[in-house]
Amino acid sequence: MYDKLIFELSKQGRRGYSLPAAEVPAAEIPEELRRKSPLDMPEVTELDVVRHYTNLSRKNYGVDQGFYPLGSCTMKYNPKINEELASLSAFARLHPLQPASTAQGALAVYFHLEEMLKEVTGMAAFSFSPFAGAHGEACGLMIMKKYHQSRGDYKRTKIIVPDTAHGTNPASASVVGFDTLVVGSTPEGTVDVEKLKELLNDEIAGIMLTNPNTLGIFEKDIMEIARLMRENGSLLYYDGANLNALLGVARPAEMGFDIIHLNLHKTFSTPHGGGGPGSGPVGVRADLADFLPNPRVVKRDDGYALHYSDASIGAIGGFYGNFLVVLKAYAYLLSLGKEHLDKVGKFSVLNANYIKESLKDDYLLPINGLCKHEVVFDGLIKGGATTLDVAKRLLDYGYHPPTIYFPLLYHQSLMIEPTEAESKETIDDFIAVMKKIAAEAVQNPELLKEAPHNTPVRRLDEVKAARQPVIKYKDMP
Repeated sequence: MYDKLIFELSKQGRRGYSLPAAEVPAAEIPEELRRKSPLDMPEVTELDVVRHYTNLSRKNYGVDQGFYPLGSCTMKYNPKINEELASLSAFARLHPLQPASTAQGALAVYFHLEEMLKEVTGMAAFSFSPFAGAHGEACGLMIMKKYHQSRGDYKRTKIIVPDTAHGTNPASASVVGFDTLVVGSTPEGTVDVEKLKELLNDEIAGIMLTNPNTLGIFEKDIMEIARLMRENGSLLYYDGANLNALLGVARPAEMGFDIIHLNLHKTFSTPHGGGGPGSGPVGVRADLADFLPNPRVVKRDDGYALHYSDASIGAIGGFYGNFLVVLKAYAYLLSLGKEHLDKVGKFSVLNANYIKESLKDDYLLPINGLCKHEVVFDGLIKGGATTLDVAKRLLDYGYHPPTIYFPLLYHQSLMIEPTEAESKETIDDFIAVMKKIAAEAVQNPELLKEAPHNTPVRRLDEVKAARQPVIKYKDMP
């Protein structure tokens, strides 16, 4: 096994490269910027470097290796042809400052994907400026604020979020300058409409919802919620994190939502996680379109152009979003086509409910009704093991654990999201392992408490790893 660190392989004077002489004069580095001691870097061959990073990559886990049921993150397979298209030089080598006349193909992709997303969501217009989901949330809330202020309504400084909300919702509201009010849930896991009524007044700018919500439950009272918010003069914001469950089946605009953000890196191809790249396009109803960030792509008689609105909230980032992520989403929707889009939502819901029904005798199921794309358990029914122990034991069986301890409504939350691409055979194998772990928790709970047993590293102090990470070679013990 090639487990030595690259620093441990270092030998003085060893080189892995040979660069030609520079064709330009050497740049003199100012004295105050020069290092006072030599840079401590490993001296290794190219082969050592290749082996080092290849072996690190093999220790990582990805959706191409196995089942990745990470709830509320839609860690699904993304067709490789989308990556190939995004790597074509005609797209990948575009420069953001070149004239629009020389980037008509890229602008056409923006325009046609916007038309597709309008059809999928029912919204009237989209902006691709936001670089991530949370960035899209902030952008949408900025639009909401500008809408109210454009009407001379400066009192609306509060946003309502459910107690099942994603953590980014109140964080985004705070960043934009709103105060947050939390509305509770019913025993069925949906927004408590009576509690919502108690919060409504002329200070409420809007409500942030995802539907289905973070418990995987469809907000069946959404039309009543929309009516109440509309009568209160407030707007409805749709967090698109869970749109995977509704693709081709239901549209947020028809539920009464005014503003929406999507996660192209969750729902519409592009691998999710790892810090990027992402894309969180924001869609709005017709009368809010002029508030979208500048610029937007429009179609004119002589081609495609960038349009700037005087009523816009302004630019929210450099240039116009992550183009190659947009391109992959475009390819993804073209591949599915209108005739197959509805299978995404239907199959993901089918898979989640199959897992729910298969495991409800082994794991505590707080809500026994129909779920959508994900199911949330509240720990084991029997045995002396915690949700963390279950997650660690899953590693021994070769599965990435589901989301644990979120949502916060339950003490031992275990959120499982199987996506539409997973086969029945894969899900059956996962169910069998989960049942085996449930049996182990009764027969030998210490086996779970000491898991994982066969991973490159054993159980870590996760709090310390998050707060005091060792990120430099010299800091290692």
